[in-house]
Amino acid sequence: MIKKLFETERPLMIAGVVSFICFIVLAVVSLVDGSEILGINRWIKPMKFFVSITIFVWTTAVYLSFLDGYKKASRFISWGMIFIFLIEMIIIVGQAARGTTSHFNVKTPIDGMLFSIMGLAIVVNTVLAAYLLFLYLKAEIDLPPAIVRGMRLGLILFLAASLEGGYMSAQLGHTVGAADGGAGGLPLINWSTKGGDLRVAHFVGMHAFQAVPLFAWTLEKFQVKSAALWTFVFAAVYLAFFTFVFVQALLGKPFLG
Repeated sequence: MIKKLFETERPLMIAGVVSFICFIVLAVVSLVDGSEILGINRWIKPMKFFVSITIFVWTTAVYLSFLDGYKKASRFISWGMIFIFLIEMIIIVGQAARGTTSHFNVKTPIDGMLFSIMGLAIVVNTVLAAYLLFLYLKAEIDLPPAIVRGMRLGLILFLAASLEGGYMSAQLGHTVGAADGGAGGLPLINWSTKGGDLRVAHFVGMHAFQAVPLFAWTLEKFQVKSAALWTFVFAAVYLAFFTFVFVQALLGKPFLG
């Protein structure tokens, strides 16, 4: 499967490899540079984004590999996403190198401009994901019905998380009832234990892109009866959990702690 993906979806697969290498490089840098932004090592955030992008582009490659007869559309989505993430990571790494935040930062005209560019890039990425969903609703996918349903539902939940990310941007922050950053964050992920953190719901929803189809694939692998129905039930429960942690954050209550 991996070999086939490097043949059919080569740009996205290589982009994922490059992103993961960047994560390793910054992990090494973080060991020798202890500078902090908002109470954590300044390279942690770019590292998390590089890992997230690696997972995302590889997952997208899997989705596109089953879209037979849509080569031009697949190429458009692939290169569009690669370009978007290139812009985003140049800004995120650049802002970290400057010793300041990349997201929700409008302290200076330059910071505000960079944050606006990132916001526009993510809007375009969301449109591309919506286009991918449209193709998956339109195309005949040569996969078991449960897996196709899982991929469609995973995309829908991913788009819901993208809208929630837009809400965070509109609030110019991710913490409710406390300041962003500082003491009181979970290790590495730094989710707030002092107030509500909108990043929890964002994380849960974004990874529906992988979780729901993987659940469906597991059902098919073990030949579970009514796999398509159980996939829908799982997606509904997943949506309920996403909604719960979103409301929890809005009420200013921490996910843990």
